[in-house]
Amino acid sequence: MADVTDTAFRRLIAKYSKGKDGRLDVMWTEFVSADGLCSVGKNKLLHLLEFSEKERPIVAQLFGAKPETFRPVAALVAKLGFDGVDINMGCPDRTVEKQGGGAALTKNPHLARELIKATKEGVKSAGRRIPVSVKIRIGYNKNELDTWLPELLAEEPAAIIIHARTRKEMSNVPARWQHVREAVEIRDKLHSQTLIIGNGDVIDLADAERKIKESGADGAMLGRAIFGRPDLFSKKQQKDRLKILLEHTKLFDNLLGKHKSFAVMKKHFKAYVTGFAGAKELRAKLMVTKSVAEVEKTILNLKNKGKDVL
Repeated sequence: MADVTDTAFRRLIAKYSKGKDGRLDVMWTEFVSADGLCSVGKNKLLHLLEFSEKERPIVAQLFGAKPETFRPVAALVAKLGFDGVDINMGCPDRTVEKQGGGAALTKNPHLARELIKATKEGVKSAGRRIPVSVKIRIGYNKNELDTWLPELLAEEPAAIIIHARTRKEMSNVPARWQHVREAVEIRDKLHSQTLIIGNGDVIDLADAERKIKESGADGAMLGRAIFGRPDLFSKKQQKDRLKILLEHTKLFDNLLGKHKSFAVMKKHFKAYVTGFAGAKELRAKLMVTKSVAEVEKTILNLKNKGKDVL
């Protein structure tokens, strides 16, 4: 997720949700433009591909529509040491679609296949053997899995992550995991070895396990559920949400302060500060902060008033 799953947030997630007390298997980066990484100003984007060893295994997520850019960028990703490459073919953003990428690729399966081929070739040219995966929706205006999915399976990606909605539906309707089951059945009928991972409306680990069992999927991906909850995958839930919020803000400033606007943190403030008395007032105060020092002062003022926030 753009401006969400950056290295600061991922490091926080890794701290709280990995190891013996966690259930997190793999993380994806925020998506990065393949075209941008091939441009003269690519150095302005390389911070999006920074990661620490604690974040492993980690997959670099790319978007675009030009095989000629995916080839060298896949090689770059492999050389940077990523554990996998993912092609986003499900993003409904109009700017991404105007370039022919994201969900627009649903309408162009031939190009989608060419992108997978080019990505595999790029990885191979770098002398590495890391998996190439694809993230899709079930269709553009309607469910098209019966024709769309076999096209992708023919290129044998390591995994296909299926957001169980159409592009037209955005996230405005409940995800329909029966279509993940349908995808599994199509995969099995074609005797493909590609993993099918479901995505959409997974709220926590118990829900993920239930949806995996019911659909027959090989796994589940969580996105929005982890907003404000970097410890979501941990068996030991942290209680002081504001302490984690401040830790997150400091990490962001330290790692990305030179590259991104501090305003990016405000979407996280909304996620952390919810569900308790006084949350609305505190959110309002945090939304006008412009620095780590201001955030810390705001939180300390609240705590000094003797208010415990869970």
